[in-house]
Amino acid sequence: MKHKIKNIFNHLSQNPSREVFDSLIQTESLLIERIISHGQTTSEGEWYDQDRDEWVVVLQGTGKISFADGEILTLKPGDSVNIPAQCRHRVTWTDPQKPTLWLAVHYPAGQKKTD
Repeated sequence: MKHKIKNIFNHLSQNPSREVFDSLIQTESLLIERIISHGQTTSEGEWYDQDRDEWVVVLQGTGKISFADGEILTLKPGDSVNIPAQCRHRVTWTDPQKPTLWLAVHYPAGQKKTD
């Protein structure tokens, strides 16, 4: 079996006009995706309200996630947060000067987690 090495930092979109979502691994119960933001945010008034839990880490750049309860988190490289299913949240800021690279892991709600 031949294994192919991929580098998550390769082929980062430099097109600031759109956000890019790349599925790295996807099964019925798991989605791992790379997201590249260039100042994009969740549209005003829209919220993510997902059926699965989500763990997200910022690998490059900076982003802010706001929650429906008023909490706001600023994530910089190396920062991660676990977002439970049905926890309404939105991205309210990403760095417009350089790409923000997120790695998001979506998995079945209620799975045992460690912090």
